[in-house]
Order: sequence, then structure tokens, then C-alpha cells
Amino acid sequence: MKPPRGIAIRIAFLLLPIAISLAIGAALVIAVGRDPLEVVDALWKGAFKDSRKLGGVVNFWIPLTLVSIGLVVTFRAGLWNIGVEGQMMMGAIFASWGAQYILLDESLSPLLNIVLIALAAVGGMFWAFIVGILKIRLGVNEIFGGVALNALVNVISIYLISGPWQPRIGGSAQGTEPFPAPALLPEFSARFPTNLFMIAVVIAAFLIVMVMLNATRWGLNLKAVGANMRSALLLGVATERTSLSAFLVCGALAGIAGSYRVLFTFDNLRPLASGGIGFLGLLVVLLLSIRLLWVPLIAFAFAAILTGSTRLQIALQLDSSLAGVLQGMLVLFVILFHGVQEVFFPQTLDASAPSPTHQGGELQASRGSLPHRDGGDLEGVK
Repeated sequence: MKPPRGIAIRIAFLLLPIAISLAIGAALVIAVGRDPLEVVDALWKGAFKDSRKLGGVVNFWIPLTLVSIGLVVTFRAGLWNIGVEGQMMMGAIFASWGAQYILLDESLSPLLNIVLIALAAVGGMFWAFIVGILKIRLGVNEIFGGVALNALVNVISIYLISGPWQPRIGGSAQGTEPFPAPALLPEFSARFPTNLFMIAVVIAAFLIVMVMLNATRWGLNLKAVGANMRSALLLGVATERTSLSAFLVCGALAGIAGSYRVLFTFDNLRPLASGGIGFLGLLVVLLLSIRLLWVPLIAFAFAAILTGSTRLQIALQLDSSLAGVLQGMLVLFVILFHGVQEVFFPQTLDASAPSPTHQGGELQASRGSLPHRDGGDLEGVK
């Protein structure tokens, strides 16, 4: 049990970044001649004024939460999966292919929806697999590999939209034709326009990943690889296989998130259909120091702020990017205070939440200097 002083320090380091970010945000609002309370009221009404607004928040929350859950897995293994945005787009492309070429009767729409979501998961895993292979076999840092593949998949999507999948009216880079109705995810109702099946998918993904990370040997291996890859290899952990599995799980969840964007949000494939949600997921996970438990709640808060920010321009003539500024400051100060806490009060940190800045060594170095014991387990590590 932590002493009262340690608990007080942890609470202080949790609340101070939030308080400072809100204070700076309020100062910015006052500097442009507006009342901060008006901004809060506009954000609230933009997100929760009625059930339709709430449905918009949920529609943003679904892909953001899926991506964030996947990123927790890769961060737990000490991997910066910057390519998650591209994995979303590849999932969207796979789902778009199925929506156009797998034609089923409308009565079989639920079955088709499941097939398209599975296709999207395969697409995301495929793109994540390439990042993983570049990292494991060729020593390409996953940040550089991920950024390159993000750019490549965007080029592929534009080529498909303006080429083979162009609308019948002629070439266009704006988007494909709307997908057939049986392929689209149905709305729950006009008053609450969201898809209940995908909400269930998010809940199931959260619970499954929670159990896998905290109650399985695979989760223990991930934590060991993220903490110190060289030590994990000496203890018999299949470090390469474990790292690749983290990429695949994240890619599958990101691909499913991408399918929601094209099968529900837009009803067609568009350039940059991911909408920056993958990068926002990185902010969510960094804000939480890789703690999975709070991901759905924080992702919902981010979704509410971004959805509600559209009202700022209408009601107060303030640019909606103000919400992004507030979120960026919050993440910046949380990371800054986490670093201060790590340096001056390391005893107050939660040992179960590894730092995302620590990658536990390079795969290539470990593979080249130590014998590889594929298929081993992490025994005797607590």
C-alpha cells in the first residue's frame, strides 16, 4: 500500500496538467474577447444538445476507441505504431472492395456487414504486418516505416478513387459512388444515428484485450519485451513473434475502425477517410500512460470535444481548431509532468504502466547478439 504522501503526489501530478491546460485555454479565449464559459456551453451543446448530437459523438468514439485499444497493445511491447493511420486506411480499402464486389441480397445484410468488417481487419493486419517485418527483419524503425506506409496507402486510395473505382459520371478524386445499401451499417434510429453492432464490437474488443494483457502469458511476454527486450530474450521469450503479434492485433483493430468510416460515416471511400483518428489515438494513449482501463472514457471525452467544437464557429465565430489546441496542450503538459515525476518522484509511478518512450532495445541488436529461443515462455518473472 502506497503511503499517503505518495498518493497525494500522484493525484497532484494527475490534476495539475489538466488545471494548467484549462487555465491557458481560458486565457486564449479571453485574449480574443470571449467568455470561457460561453466556449464551454457551446462545446456542451455541440456534443450533447440532443440525441442526434450524442450519436455524432458516439460515431467518432467508436473508431477512436478501437484504434486506442490497439495502440495500447503495441505500446505495451515498446513499439511506436505511427503507421496506425495507414492501417485504418487499408482496412477501409479492403472493406470498400467488398462493399462493391460482394453482392448479397438485402436480407443478408447482417452477414455481409460481418464479412466486410472481417475483410477490414485483414487489411489492417496486412499493412501492420509489413511494418512489423520491416522492423524485425530489416531493422527499419517502426516510426519511419509507419510514416512511409501511411503516405503510400493514401496514394493507393486516391488512385482507386480516381481510377478503377471512379464514379460513373467520370473521374473524381472526391470519393467513390455510394456503396450498395446492403453493405452499409444500419442506423439505430433517425434520432440516434449510430450502429449498435459496432458499439458491441468496441466493448468486446476492450474486454478481450484487457483479459489478454492482464491474464495471459502473451500479455506478460508483451510487457517483458516492452520493458527490456534483451532480458526478455534471455528469459526465453520469443521476442520477434511477440512484437509482430502486437502489430497484428493493433492492425486488426485499426482496420475495423477504418471500415466504420467508410461503411457508416461516409457510405463510400474517400481520400484520407481515417480523418486523423489514428494520430488522435496516439494522443489518447500517451495521455493515459498506456493504461487500457481508462481508454473508452478518455476517448469519449476527446470525441465530445472534437464533435462539439463544430459549434464554436457557428455560435461564437471562433475557429473549431481551438479544441485541437486544448487537446494538444493537455497531452503536452501530461507528458511533461510525467517526465518530472519520473525524475524526481519515481517511487510514486505505477510499475505496471511502462513508459512509452522506452523501447527496450532494438530487435536487430538482440537477434544478432543472443541466441533466439523461439516459442519460449516468460518463466519466473513477476
